[in-house]
Amino acid sequence: MGRGGKPTRIARLRRRLLKLLLQMILLVLVLTMLEVLLIRFVNPPFTAHMAWTRAKSLVSSETPGRMRQEWKELEAISPYLRQAVLAAEDQRFLSHRGFDFVELENAVKDAIHAGRVRGASTITMQAARTVFLWPGRTWLRKALEAYYTLLMELFWDKRRILEVYLNTVDWGAGLMGAEAACRAYFGIGVEEVTRAQAALLAAILPNPHRWSPVHPGPRVRTRQGRILRDMAKMPEV
Repeated sequence: MGRGGKPTRIARLRRRLLKLLLQMILLVLVLTMLEVLLIRFVNPPFTAHMAWTRAKSLVSSETPGRMRQEWKELEAISPYLRQAVLAAEDQRFLSHRGFDFVELENAVKDAIHAGRVRGASTITMQAARTVFLWPGRTWLRKALEAYYTLLMELFWDKRRILEVYLNTVDWGAGLMGAEAACRAYFGIGVEEVTRAQAALLAAILPNPHRWSPVHPGPRVRTRQGRILRDMAKMPEV
């Protein structure tokens, strides 16, 4: 405070900077909310994951691989595949609000008692990072993933979340989404996959660039068997 109780130049500058910072934060919040709200009604022509992969190949002077994607409405996707993905990736999808704290607790127990580290990401969380964010494991990325997860659960219904996930998830070798995966691996449309094929496709999701549904190894076969058993318990979405 200067003479006569008037604020000094430094104090005025601090207030201006704080006001500018708050305005920037508010702008980011509004823009991200509008972004998520827009994709509730409009299918994204590409995802952040696709853009990041293409940019990375250009920077490294690699020949960018072809990315295949064909959007399918949820009703056109085989119910077998919908059930298989829920059984494999997020069995409490319909009951949680983006974060499965039961699965998170189980993952922590596995890490402590068995020394086995595994993910506890829900389908909403996976879709959030694929559609809106860059790959990585930084704390900033994780915080933004949680933020977008909250927005998606707020603005979208569960059917839209599952539809976006099934059309954008990386299924290996430049295959973005279920239709591209079914065409490449089995030569059929996504509405035609059998129960066994659906379980195989879901089984490779944790590692789609190393595992194959066409030439499944013992680990994939084991996962397929578990998914087939659990599919019967999954509700229709």
